Amino acid sequence: MDSSLDSMLATRLALQQERQRYRRRVTTTAIGPRFRRSGREMLAFCSNDYLGLAGDPRLAEALADGARRFGTGGGASHLVCGHSEAHERLESRLAELTGCPRALLFSSGYQANLGVISTLLGRGDIALHDRLNHASLLDGTRLAGARLQRFAHNDPADCSEQLSRLDPARHRLVVSDGVFSMDGDVADVAALVAQCRRHRAWLMIDDAHGVGVLGPQGRGTLADQGGDPSEVSVILGTLGKALGTQGAFVAGSETLIEALIQFARPYVYTTSLSPALAWATLTSLDILRDEPHRRTQLATLIDRFREGAAALRDFDLHLMPSRTPIQPLVLGPRWGDARGGGQDAAAVSLAAALEASGIWCTAIRPPTVPAGTSRLRITLSAAHTPDDLERLLAALVDSARRLIPNREEVT
Repeated sequence: MDSSLDSMLATRLALQQERQRYRRRVTTTAIGPRFRRSGREMLAFCSNDYLGLAGDPRLAEALADGARRFGTGGGASHLVCGHSEAHERLESRLAELTGCPRALLFSSGYQANLGVISTLLGRGDIALHDRLNHASLLDGTRLAGARLQRFAHNDPADCSEQLSRLDPARHRLVVSDGVFSMDGDVADVAALVAQCRRHRAWLMIDDAHGVGVLGPQGRGTLADQGGDPSEVSVILGTLGKALGTQGAFVAGSETLIEALIQFARPYVYTTSLSPALAWATLTSLDILRDEPHRRTQLATLIDRFREGAAALRDFDLHLMPSRTPIQPLVLGPRWGDARGGGQDAAAVSLAAALEASGIWCTAIRPPTVPAGTSRLRITLSAAHTPDDLERLLAALVDSARRLIPNREEVT
């Protein structure tokens, strides 16, 4: 590698470390709440495996069966010869799950968002985003060459106000997460639908963290709020979170899906999702339908965690309002003062203290979240037990007590 390039990259990496924002991968030996790292068992509270399906042996069996039937790789893009019976069946089931006429598979949620927005918008068009939308949605807008504008987080009134000032002659797409990945709160989709109808704008909901968890039969955020799928232009979901496999899908009208097949570059120019994974996801959908107790167990764990975490306010740790498996614990300003090095460094210290007690929960820092809101993004799974939860709560209190010893001074 050219030495000048090495030097430039080394400078950027050093700055990232200095800011306490350097990220490191962790190598694990299993999927699920428990894994081994460096010979030690860890209890994880940072996975998106909300229903505990990623390590379910039935999915492993289905994956093996799919590989025997269709092979492990797609072999080509969907439009060449990579679209198998497994893909076709899964798309049909996902359309049924969301209540939409059709669905289309993508290799990842990131690719799906790039593909949808760059298909719907072009130069001069406008994408109006919730301020806390996922990075892939913003990048999709940049790829499209459209104008990116933001409305206040989860504020349909501000969305409406901004829509009223936009040129009605241009295509206008309102874009929002269904469940916000770092805060865990839920978009008011019904209100967004009403505002888009009023201003004749399109609406796209990225329901990556809602599908499988919210609504009747885990149908997602829109179903949870009693909405009609025909009122939302685009619904996106992922397979790698609650459904426990990998990939993503877009659901919508017949015309939308045909347009994506023709024009979405991340779909057209990518080898298809593994047909074996598509086959395994059919089993995920069977389990989602047949085992509602998983969602009930998850809801019970969420309620108990929120009840137990109330005591952490005494340590300037603040639980954000969320009824989803994403339970962010934000460090208050005193953490930066007490630990030195600022709030970002304090979040790393708290995560390290939990790791020492055998609990894995990574610190989330800017730019993933706004400055001054570094946190532990605690996520719960139906695979966790009540004892696991009590162990987490005890470890949080013990770690906070040791890191901020003057509890009485915390306000």
